[in-house]
Amino acid sequence: MDSKKKSYRGLKICCGVSALLIIILVVVLVVLFFTVFKPKEPRITNRYVKLENYKAAWPQLFLNFTLGIGVTIENQNHAEFKFENSTAYVSYRGNEIGQAPIAADTIPARGKHDLNTSVTIFAEKLFFQDGNFSRDFLFGILNFTSVSTLHGKVRVLKLFKAKATSLTTCDISLYILAQQAQTVCTSKVTL
Repeated sequence: MDSKKKSYRGLKICCGVSALLIIILVVVLVVLFFTVFKPKEPRITNRYVKLENYKAAWPQLFLNFTLGIGVTIENQNHAEFKFENSTAYVSYRGNEIGQAPIAADTIPARGKHDLNTSVTIFAEKLFFQDGNFSRDFLFGILNFTSVSTLHGKVRVLKLFKAKATSLTTCDISLYILAQQAQTVCTSKVTL
């Protein structure tokens, strides 16, 4: 009878210690998830926005230009982000006027990734569709908005995977006479 009591007592101690270890492990994982592994917005730094090609002809009101855009995306997370092919849409006062392809790639965990693309904008239609365009063009500054959505997967410690989406919005100011451009980008990640 005493040996049976001792074996139950040992079993109770073993189960108690195991339950305590599982509780501690769950608490540590929850704390890590809400602190270290909490998703952070990527930092997007504009390396350059340059006017690569510019053509204008006044009798026919022909105007097109190509913007070369280079950004550095700094992933502040402890997870890599692998995204699919996508497209950035460029608009002027709500009218879509250009598209730029974004090739599928991976942004490493806690790393930086350079992204380069170019977009050709055919703006002659805007002279007739939007009265503000000709006024802005004569003042020498055109303001555009670029929006891109990247769908992909996040991998934490090469073990856990989750779907993620990154929405990036850039405000682009094109200075016609100087043939330069400036941009400010913001990004938001959702899991």
